[in-house]
Amino acid sequence: MKKRATLFLAVLVALIAASPLRAVQPDEVLPDPAQEARARALSRELRCMVCQNQSIDDSDAPLAKDLRLLVRERIKAGDDDRAVLDFLVTRYGEFVLLRPSWHGANVILWTAPFLILIGGGLAIWLRARWRESAAATVPALSAEERRKFDELMSKSDDSITNV
Repeated sequence: MKKRATLFLAVLVALIAASPLRAVQPDEVLPDPAQEARARALSRELRCMVCQNQSIDDSDAPLAKDLRLLVRERIKAGDDDRAVLDFLVTRYGEFVLLRPSWHGANVILWTAPFLILIGGGLAIWLRARWRESAAATVPALSAEERRKFDELMSKSDDSITNV
């Protein structure tokens, strides 16, 4: 049992050590540390279009590398962070951002589940109130109606026992 635990731990450590912490290759790194820091920060905000839930800073996909190089080119050209992000959003759409902006259709996408949940709860509550009020407004049977009901019920009881 101890050998299995040791083997499992060794394999786990090997897998963790073998996985890349960042996908940025040495040939991509900018010589200016300030520009490289900006590029890394921007790369963490951009979605890999292949992996889709991973930043381009973490992805090994060729498209992610192309995007990292594009970010570094824009930074070398003198663009500020906002200009780089705007350029990429214009080119690839808002899907390229890991944290989309809060405007337009995004507001509807973010709030729709809550609005549907609130609307459903309101509909259930209104339906329950309607049923309560409908039950309260049903008049009691008159003596004549009660007699007819009892007569019909006794006839149906007789037909069941004759079968």
